[in-house]
Amino acid sequence: MKKKHLSPAEEEFKKYLEKIEDSSYQGGAYDLPENPTVLEKMKYDACQSILGYKLTNKLTTQHIAERIGLSKAETEELLFCHIEKFTLDRLVDYASKLFASSQISINIPEAITEKLRKLSSTHA
Repeated sequence: MKKKHLSPAEEEFKKYLEKIEDSSYQGGAYDLPENPTVLEKMKYDACQSILGYKLTNKLTTQHIAERIGLSKAETEELLFCHIEKFTLDRLVDYASKLFASSQISINIPEAITEKLRKLSSTHA
């Protein structure tokens, strides 16, 4: 069987795939865990909003880092949705440095608002 020779670009891509498929690889974007909590969803959405802002406005990671006051490495963690490294209040603070206050909102799931309604009606 003849061994196929890979171009430098194909070889580089093959090495990249091996790297990200390695179980010890720590880079790249995170996804929400299975059955995420409301807080995890909110933090993930905040990170996604900041990433969307970066992409829509064709900004560099360094530019975002400067605007929100983080190092480039920390900003990459935020953009890759490493939500365990950030509190919700920090994410809201970073978003407020990019968006007008009228653009920042929190969407509370209907199940939670229904529980709040029931609680408030029993205490009235």
